Amino acid sequence: MTRIGTTRPLHLLNTSGHRGGLALFMVVVVAHWAEHLAQAAQIYIFNWPVPEALGVLGIPFPWLVTSEWMHYGYALIMLVGLLLLLPGFTGRARTWWKISLGIQVWHHFEHLLLLLQALSGLNIGGGAAPTSLVQLLIPRVELHLLYNALVFAPMVVAVLLHRRPGDTERAAMNCGCADRYEEVVDG
Repeated sequence: MTRIGTTRPLHLLNTSGHRGGLALFMVVVVAHWAEHLAQAAQIYIFNWPVPEALGVLGIPFPWLVTSEWMHYGYALIMLVGLLLLLPGFTGRARTWWKISLGIQVWHHFEHLLLLLQALSGLNIGGGAAPTSLVQLLIPRVELHLLYNALVFAPMVVAVLLHRRPGDTERAAMNCGCADRYEEVVDG
């Protein structure tokens, strides 16, 4: 017997709701990417000083850029989204989704470390601002672009493979995400 409130919603998300859940998740991911790309354009194309390069939403809401809570919250949403949608993937797509998930686990850890420093006031190396481990080697703006690219690239591969599965993968799928070429051709 299935318990209401535990496995049933997860089952629905990874069967009949997988296409919609995945689409919503990807909209959030792409919107986040747009913010990082806008900030990078402000810095590298328009030559804005880093403290003034706030992305699109950061211009009217500058506290968003400096809020470790907001950054941590997004990292957590990404981690949870990747975990919740994982059961709907099969075969090669599942492998690529797990790669994205593994990278996001580290990215989440780095944001947790930043949040803990912001809350405690104890920054790595006694610095003036919270610093992640890899940020000791790569500046924060570039590091966030790198992390997001490393999570996003295998995610895109996973989604493309999931939408166009091989015969064995299609037979193992419990969702309606796969493109239906036969219906389009026979139309």
